[in-house]
Amino acid sequence: MRDAFAAELHEIAASDPRVLLLVGDIGFQVFDSFVEDYPGRFINMGVAEANMIGAAAGLSLGGKLPIVYTIVPFLTMRAFEQIRNDICIQNQPVKIVGVGGGLAYGNMGPTHHSIVDMAILRSLPNMTVISPCDPVESRKAFRATYEHDGPVYLRLGRNGEPTLHTEDFKFEIGRALQMRPGSDATIISTGAVTKIALDAAESLSADGISVRVLNMHTLKPIDAEAIVVAAHETNAMVTIEEHNIIGGLGSAVSEVIAENGTPLPFKRIGIPDTFTYGVGSQNHHLASHGVTVEAVSSTLSTMLKTGKVAVSNS
Repeated sequence: MRDAFAAELHEIAASDPRVLLLVGDIGFQVFDSFVEDYPGRFINMGVAEANMIGAAAGLSLGGKLPIVYTIVPFLTMRAFEQIRNDICIQNQPVKIVGVGGGLAYGNMGPTHHSIVDMAILRSLPNMTVISPCDPVESRKAFRATYEHDGPVYLRLGRNGEPTLHTEDFKFEIGRALQMRPGSDATIISTGAVTKIALDAAESLSADGISVRVLNMHTLKPIDAEAIVVAAHETNAMVTIEEHNIIGGLGSAVSEVIAENGTPLPFKRIGIPDTFTYGVGSQNHHLASHGVTVEAVSSTLSTMLKTGKVAVSNS
């Protein structure tokens, strides 16, 4: 995802001299060609994320189009007050791009895990929150981010995510993409774990269960229509996300279901209300929290058989 974003940024900058890239002391090899081709438009702000956001807001007020890029937790939490005050309150079109969403920096521990960022930023008025699922969607999502008139948070993985899309699809902010049709149950996913959603749907199809997969790449504004339609047309629903289940995709979807009076068995699958300790890879940590093909398949199968889900206090 990271390289796909960098490639799209490079292409956009060629035709728009307003575009500047501000980084928090990372990304040098990733952006070597940007630095070479657009001298003076790459600014290393150092490990000073709050200052970086303030500078981006000032540049935006001066007619520039700043892209802010660094590791997700330092960008979204360390600089939250500046994002709120300098960007969102003034509705400045600063584009905030965070790398390493979820547990991508798995072996670096909870200080580097990004499991509350979408909850934090979707709470801010004027902020749009986007979480693409693969490199192809990352390029299209950044193009839409660039074209959007307002602040945007674009949440990326690192690199190595599998390609799930072909090139011939339309990306639209606030409009979910149906990755697979289905009539028995629905899986709604966001980000790279969409691969788990698709694999779970394929696994369940072997048992004769037809599962719809919705890629909810935009958490805010969320596609309420797609959620309500799926809730009416299928008999059970789960969400899957690489994020705390409190405040993220699962919370956003459940809000839509509750407010539209469309009750059905519903379950959030993601990181429970806990920090992730220990040393391990991204996949190791996801498995430890039950964010796996097997867990999603088993959960949906049980929900369809019993018409209910286990009570959780999360």
